[in-house]
Amino acid sequence: MPATPHLLYPLCKHVLLGPALRLRLDLVVTGADKVPRHGPVIIAANHLAEIDSLVLPLAIRRRLSFFAKAEYFTAPDVRGLASRAFVSGTGQIPVDRSGDAAALDAAERVLDRGDVWAIYPEGTRSPDARLHRGHTGAMRVAARVPEAQVVPVALHGTAEVNPPGTRRVVPGRVTVQIGDPVDASTLLGPDRDVRTGTDRLMAAIRELGDLDYVDEYARR
Repeated sequence: MPATPHLLYPLCKHVLLGPALRLRLDLVVTGADKVPRHGPVIIAANHLAEIDSLVLPLAIRRRLSFFAKAEYFTAPDVRGLASRAFVSGTGQIPVDRSGDAAALDAAERVLDRGDVWAIYPEGTRSPDARLHRGHTGAMRVAARVPEAQVVPVALHGTAEVNPPGTRRVVPGRVTVQIGDPVDASTLLGPDRDVRTGTDRLMAAIRELGDLDYVDEYARR
């Protein structure tokens, strides 16, 4: 049986992965105290590199649950068994890239427990370091849990330390800017429109990180 998230997540963060990663990176975090210490929270960040999902847990004190590709949970070989043990043991959420309503239900359950769900609204890594139009999944879940706080996050430098198409991590500076939390209901507005709420969320990420924005979905 894999270790529970309560054990494996802090073990990876503080012993197995985190210390080695901190030695490689000049990690600068601003606004860490803005993440609510209790209650349901959605962390919404831009996405530049695979390493983003290792950097965010170092920057944010609370345990994060991310979406993870479904094949990480199903690959049959030894490497697949290891990846399944890791993503399951750290409490990640399987998602089918073709669209998986069950994944949104799982994210809702994370928030209903009063925990933290982290998502990249762009849906994939940016191909050009610019912020792209957001998919509505984050706000669709937020609409179901209106008491959730949504925290915008801007990442810089991760594509440079983790070049696209590689698993290599080279020394360099990574910056994580954490913005003020916003009520989900404020982003959604009185009409509870998920498209409008998503556009407002992306605007908050863009302004926080002073990012160039492209009003089209990212494609890789």
